[in-house]
Amino acid sequence: MRLGKYLITATAIAALGAVALTGCSSDNKSGTSSASTGSLTVAKPDGAAILATQINNPFITTGSGMSLGYDRMIYEPLAIVNPVGKNETTPWLASKVEWNSDYTQLTVTPRKGVKWSDGKPFTADDIVFTFNLIKNTPALDLAGLKLTDAKKVGDNVVLSFSESKYVKQGDVLGTTIVPEHQWKSIADPSKDAVKDAVGTGPYTIKSFSSQGVVLKSRTDYWGGTVPVAQLNYLEYNDNTGLLRALQSGETDWAQIFITDYQKNYVDKDPKHNVFWGANVLSPDMIVVNTTKAPFNDVAFRKAVNMVVDRQAHAEKARSNAGPELKSVTGIPQPTGDQYIAPEYKDQTFKIDVAGAKKVLSDAGYTWKDGALIDPKGAPVSFTLQDPQGWNDYVTGIQLAATQIKNTLGADAKVATPDADTWFANMASGNFDAALHWTGSGSNPWHIYDDVMNSSYLDQAADGKVSDNFGRYNNPEATALLKEYAQASDDSVRTAALNKLQKIFVDDVPAIAIGTHPQLAEYNTRKFVGWPSESDQYATADPTQPSAVQVLMKLKPAGK
Repeated sequence: MRLGKYLITATAIAALGAVALTGCSSDNKSGTSSASTGSLTVAKPDGAAILATQINNPFITTGSGMSLGYDRMIYEPLAIVNPVGKNETTPWLASKVEWNSDYTQLTVTPRKGVKWSDGKPFTADDIVFTFNLIKNTPALDLAGLKLTDAKKVGDNVVLSFSESKYVKQGDVLGTTIVPEHQWKSIADPSKDAVKDAVGTGPYTIKSFSSQGVVLKSRTDYWGGTVPVAQLNYLEYNDNTGLLRALQSGETDWAQIFITDYQKNYVDKDPKHNVFWGANVLSPDMIVVNTTKAPFNDVAFRKAVNMVVDRQAHAEKARSNAGPELKSVTGIPQPTGDQYIAPEYKDQTFKIDVAGAKKVLSDAGYTWKDGALIDPKGAPVSFTLQDPQGWNDYVTGIQLAATQIKNTLGADAKVATPDADTWFANMASGNFDAALHWTGSGSNPWHIYDDVMNSSYLDQAADGKVSDNFGRYNNPEATALLKEYAQASDDSVRTAALNKLQKIFVDDVPAIAIGTHPQLAEYNTRKFVGWPSESDQYATADPTQPSAVQVLMKLKPAGK
């Protein structure tokens, strides 16, 4: 996120034309309606097992609260960083956040007039407690905050870190704040289910059962009147079941991939049904194993990069859920336009079969009966793999394999192992190539960190890595990633990012193939004010931290 200033306040955000939080003032006035009304049903396709046990602990990502997303309506963060639109930051439980020049220290002003759902006041002590809890309980440090100190200074809270948090501002600001008066007596905060969920958010749990979760709106919420009186959270066994529920209107708000979403969802009620793929800074890439043939050869990587059909990927694999990926830097547009280096501003991917064959022939490759032969005389063969059932990804690798085989003559195969096997293969390096997403943040650092940072190789445990699955090892790229992350000056960051883009374009550590939007489906039959392509104040994914922001922006339809 490129911030001209380090100070972010609710007033500053509004002045910049960013999203205004409906009823976020401390006087509890709301601009939506005089009382909460109606209900919305929110759903996921993860199966009934999610509802077998009630787990409201926001630090347990696999628990019912975080999996379904209802924890987002109970617990709240200091601020919300928008991954789309203008990448603006909206203060939430903080009325003001201010970073020092090198982003190693954050000063937080707690919002006044906030109460926990059990009636006790929210204070600076809760923020200090939460961050110290994370610091002293490594299992809770899901974002690797590397916090060194959290303390009160006057009315504020000062958080100090052992490294610059510039590239991970969203992780710090998005930290879920929990009440000290409840959590100080929890023996193991990394495992406790926290059945009695006490939060600052607009909802409390009305009921929990294997059939679903019902939340009821608070009448004393600090943000004013909560637009929707009740939220019903449901689980379906799979995408097919959830799609039927969306089509029939049984479910109002969800996040699933829909093949031909226009026909299969929007057209079922074109006046009200909306599908939006928010184009965040996270492209899909063909991650290639750079430690083994044929992808250990930059010439082969370049050739493949020159022949993959990104338009077909957008249309057939992603059903046009997001725009075609066009920039040779791999940076999705238009969100990432501001970051693209000057030399690549107008450079877009083009299919160039003749150029790709010249790259290969110049590197010593030949062809025999149409089959590509490497410089050592062996036929070129490799396998693309993604989990069975991941229809968009499997279609993506099938398209790529066919295109590479037809244009270059390489024997490109497709494999579809189960998801557990696939994840294990990626971590251990037991693969040739796979279609994979990249990290998403408020700047492109996360994109390149995922596929170019050799620090992950140094941190490998039993030969397994947590990122940079392609095992690309380039000391210059690693140093530039570190320089960008630790810089205290925008010009230094820009210079480092421009060099990273050049390495990515020239050395092809991975093959950027498509955008990876945050998908969402909703309808406007009962409520309006949702984020959309024309109003990108947040993504519409109900499982993201911004879900509470979306909820508070809604207004009853027709009012």
